[in-house]
Amino acid sequence: MKREIPLLITSIAGIVFAVSFFIPHWPFGDAENIFGDWMSVVSAFAIWLGMFNLAEVSLRKVIRKSEGWNYALIVIGSMLLMLVIGFSSVYHAINTDTPHMDPGTGLKWMYDYVFSPLSATMFAMLAFFVASASYRAFRARSLEATLLLVTAFFVMVGRVPLLDPILVWAGITDFAFFSAVADWIMTYPNAAGQRAIMIGIALGITSSSLRIILGIERSHIGGDA
Repeated sequence: MKREIPLLITSIAGIVFAVSFFIPHWPFGDAENIFGDWMSVVSAFAIWLGMFNLAEVSLRKVIRKSEGWNYALIVIGSMLLMLVIGFSSVYHAINTDTPHMDPGTGLKWMYDYVFSPLSATMFAMLAFFVASASYRAFRARSLEATLLLVTAFFVMVGRVPLLDPILVWAGITDFAFFSAVADWIMTYPNAAGQRAIMIGIALGITSSSLRIILGIERSHIGGDA
């Protein structure tokens, strides 16, 4: 029963959501709303489960003094700090009947001045890894690599207002040539490639969903796929 009940719930929920997409009327429309509310409840519990799991793993590292235990200690401290500030902000919002993310609240301050700068720093660091990967990928070793190199050159130059004014000033062209080429690349070849990728993703999601609904895929409940 430990496997049959989760498989039955998954199959029913999947069928209801699939049918309600094509028949958004009673009773499927109401069933979709009910299942959607339950999904929100389950997601809320899943967040707490993930938090407790992260706390357990971090505490184990700190107790055993494993490699990187000091970072695990920072994770635990940050988690507790955000919990205290979050609950206090929500308590203040309930008593004053104001949104808990209003300017001036502790949660809003932490989001604007701690979380957002850290996120920006992480993406800024990723830019160096992207540049390193681009250097290795943009080597004209084959026809495909050469096309990728030429396309990237036109897109990057077209997005930076540097060469177009020089060409216009020198009298070579009377319009933004590189910007026009970059716009054409992004509008036609790039859009076509994105649509092909999205079609492949949709087909993969459909096949995976059918396998889960029919009970063929059981890895999410600890069984063999």
